[in-house]
Amino acid sequence: MKAWRSREKFDEGRSSLRTWLFAITRNLIIDAVRARNSRPAAAKLPENRRETEAAEDHSEAALRVMLVSEALESLSEDHRFVINEIYYRGRKYSEVAEEIGVPPGTLRSRVYYALKSLRLVLEEMGWSDER
Repeated sequence: MKAWRSREKFDEGRSSLRTWLFAITRNLIIDAVRARNSRPAAAKLPENRRETEAAEDHSEAALRVMLVSEALESLSEDHRFVINEIYYRGRKYSEVAEEIGVPPGTLRSRVYYALKSLRLVLEEMGWSDER
């Protein structure tokens, strides 16, 4: 509902629709957490709090996965491939280097620049190192 009500504020030149919706979702989650934390401690039930915290952690993780997935899609295919193989599949540099036919040093350099590109894309999406 929040997105629908503020649809006039969406600027296609600043970000994609998906990124804008993620930002709205993230802000709603933060607002809910802050509102919950502003209540007196006596009003909170410990067992409910544990369940809520677990749900919040899961929501934040899901949002993080979606944002990183979107950022990865904007990278070149070579950069996306090396990040996927080294970080997500946990393969060794030498193994991946042999598969694609480059020296391990070249692969390390490619991974470095892939991560640098990914960091820039995430920053453009409003991501910061604090998260």
